[in-house]
Amino acid sequence: MTAIGALIGLALAIFLISKKVPVAYSLIAGALTGGLAGGLGITLTISEMIHGVNDINPAILRVLTAGVLTGALVVTGAAESISLNIIRWFGRKNLCLALALSVMILTASGVFIDVAVITVSPIALSMCRRYNQSPLLLLLMMVGGGKSGNIISPNPNTIVSAENFGAPLSSVMAANIGAAVVGIVVTVWVVGRLFNHLHGKAMAASTTGSAADDQPLDDAGLPSFGKSIAGPLIAVALLALRPIAGIVVDPLVALPVGGICTLFITGRIRDVLSALNYGVGKMVPVAVLLIGTGTIAGIIQASSIKDILISVIERSPAIEGWMATISGALMSAATASSTAGASLASSAFAPTILTTGVTAVWGAAMINSAATVLDHLPHGSFFHATGGAMGTTFRQSLLLIPYESLIGAILALTTVLSKALV
Repeated sequence: MTAIGALIGLALAIFLISKKVPVAYSLIAGALTGGLAGGLGITLTISEMIHGVNDINPAILRVLTAGVLTGALVVTGAAESISLNIIRWFGRKNLCLALALSVMILTASGVFIDVAVITVSPIALSMCRRYNQSPLLLLLMMVGGGKSGNIISPNPNTIVSAENFGAPLSSVMAANIGAAVVGIVVTVWVVGRLFNHLHGKAMAASTTGSAADDQPLDDAGLPSFGKSIAGPLIAVALLALRPIAGIVVDPLVALPVGGICTLFITGRIRDVLSALNYGVGKMVPVAVLLIGTGTIAGIIQASSIKDILISVIERSPAIEGWMATISGALMSAATASSTAGASLASSAFAPTILTTGVTAVWGAAMINSAATVLDHLPHGSFFHATGGAMGTTFRQSLLLIPYESLIGAILALTTVLSKALV
């Protein structure tokens, strides 16, 4: 089919997403339109859409089982305990670093980035009142930490990227550790200071601290930090057996085991049903989203776009190493989602990227980090969920977009440089 048909379908999907049509339906409509516009006909169009979904089914299964770990961390209070302890350890002088690290560690543990921000946001709001801090600055710190943690996590974006490239999940997570560290440094000491210099004083919290705000952070009833982090560490250790010892423990097993261990270690095994219900409630919308991305990825794969890209690469070798980064960033902008962006880019372009000599691990890692560049745009849920958690207005949240984009761009660039240095 023609490339122009696929582009028409993708443009329609972006338009529908911007009009608040559910992302999965927008992508399916775009895929159907793109196939017909590209000359496939209705039968072949549907066949290619189904083929695209079939390709992503293994990732969908692994994403669903990852909900066990997410649910266990949230239901047991482990996620809240991790964030409270980190903020207590670092104190007021390092509040921005503490908030960024809290969300980073939660996200890296397998908690969705928006759930991690929502979990930490009550603490951040308390800090706003205690120390007259800007809610926008603290939200920016949490988003930057979340983006940094998201590229080294067993979250859906990483799972799908690794699956579509046929790379070990643990290796894709490890490849971006350097970028995650750079992301935290840039978030706290570069982007945070720049934002605070330009906007911080004007947007500081209007309310002053109360006597209650001066009380120690309350972690009564929550598990200790050690018990809280044990489950995610077990999951990561199981995943790491493949590159370290050649023992393959699939994420489909490792992540649920980490969740069950979290329930046992925190003494909350009786809450297993609550954890499972919470986890599946978070993962089912992601699975539906992945089905939508699979349909349009199938249409893109069936089009001549990949042939055009290969031709462009042959004529301009300088962009060869940037294809994964560019595709990840563009797809994240189109869908305003790191999960959908990473899924669409890796599904549609992994074969082409691999022909350029990029390894499966680094191809997945580069797409994964690039998917954080523009996943926070207003036509996605992340923009509204994080802003709502901190009580910011639409206009205030718009102000953060350039800074969040800068953090994402630094993450993507650092991954490219890391690949070059390895």
